[in-house]
Formats: sequence, C-alpha cells, structure tokens
Amino acid sequence: MELSRRPVASLWIGERLHYLNQICLASHLRHGHPVTLYCTHDVRNAPEGVEVRPASEIWDIDMTLVEGTSPAFVANVWRCRMIKQTGAIWVDCDAFCHAPFPDDWDYIFGEHGFRGALNNGVLGMPSDSALLDALLDYYDNLPDYPAWWNPRQKKKMDRQKADEPLAARIYKTERTAFGPQALTHYAKETGVFDLRKPHEVLYPVPFQLNDIFYDPHGRVEGWFTEATVSVHLYTNGTKPWWRNNAPLENSYAWRMAREVGIRPEDALET
Repeated sequence: MELSRRPVASLWIGERLHYLNQICLASHLRHGHPVTLYCTHDVRNAPEGVEVRPASEIWDIDMTLVEGTSPAFVANVWRCRMIKQTGAIWVDCDAFCHAPFPDDWDYIFGEHGFRGALNNGVLGMPSDSALLDALLDYYDNLPDYPAWWNPRQKKKMDRQKADEPLAARIYKTERTAFGPQALTHYAKETGVFDLRKPHEVLYPVPFQLNDIFYDPHGRVEGWFTEATVSVHLYTNGTKPWWRNNAPLENSYAWRMAREVGIRPEDALET
C-alpha cells in the first residue's frame, strides 16, 4: 500500500477502539492517506498501518475536564492545535473515506444535516490561516459568552453552576459551541465560509438517519454523488445495540468492514 497522499490524523480518548472506528481509520489507508492516531491511553487495537502516538505531543489533555464534559468537547480544541502543528487533515474516528482528498483542497469543511451549518468532523486548512488563528484565539481566550449567542442562550448559561470552569459552562449550555457553531461563525468572520463543501461531499447522510448504516435494506449509497469523499457514521448517536453487536450482513457497516479487512466481532464494546 503506497501512502503518498496528504496525511490525516485523529484523536482517541480511551483505551480501545470500536470496530466502526477501526473501519474508518483503515479506509483512509486504503486510499493512500498516511494515518496518525493520537491517543490518551495505550491503544493496542488500531488497524495495521495506523501510526499511534501520544496525544500529549500536540496538547496535554486535562482528563478532569473530559470527565466533566465529554471527549468530543476536548477533541474540538485539540484538532485545531494538531492542524496548526502538523498541517494534517483532521478526520473524526467515525468518518469513512469514500474517495481520497484532492491535493488542491486548501480548506476542507462542509455543510451537514438539514440546516446548512458547518461540521468540523472533517477539517483541513492552511496552518497559517486566519480561520485557524481565530479558532485558537477563541479557545485560548474564552469570552464570557460566545460572540454569536442570542439572549436565550446567554440566560441558559447563566443558570449553569458558577463554580464550574468557563469552558464546561459553555459546553453544557450548547454542546456544539466549540465545534460546528464556532467553525461556522469564524469561517464567516474570516471570509472563507463560501469555500464550504456541499453536504453530499463530506456528510452525505443526514445525522438524523444514522441507523441506515446498519440496515441491510437501507440504500446508503443513494445519498452519495460523484462528489462524495467522506461518509460520516455519527457514532455518538448510534444506538447501544449496534455498538454491542456486529453489523447485520449486507448493511453498509458490514460491507465496509469487509472492504477494508476489519472483523467487527473482534472489537465490540461488550
């Protein structure tokens, strides 16, 4: 396997990958992208060919903050620091590579869902871009309230426990305030919002329909176009049954596991 395309990287906060994460990481290798998985723990079940490195090489993660919020919250900050230091494309561990990322894409972010907001599940930009600097400044110098919040959101935050860290209070008010909300706001503010990819490029299947990936009769590819590069599987919304059982034969998850050579039975949560 020749890994001659642009490098991609991700973060895993925990001790063991689920089979869906294995499938997605392996899919990038299949298309020639070198893959680095930065980890907070000693992960031993990464797919063959994935380079595993300590997350602390990029940023020393405060596990107390993770426990008070969620891994997804911390990952929003961490990915921007990773892009700044390495220039790699960030990919969530549940983003399946359907086709290689073109070399001439300087900015990689796109619309998702039914509302047209940006998602940061797949994210790339120049390491010296104004967008990346704006996001890092936001994370490093948190305001009392995010600049784009309306009065209702501010009132909701005012009801959070005052003794909690500011980052935790913002997160508990709006879970996407460090991810899609921030990316959408600062992409507009720095003048690159119009470079967004249409939803079919990076998020062809709406997250509200994430069970379709496990349905043998679900026509997942019906959502794809010739422009589709990545397919987000939205494991945060996956029902527990799918996390504890191998995917049903002929479902998208089952077919993609066979395509990249992953045995789901070896990495179930239970």
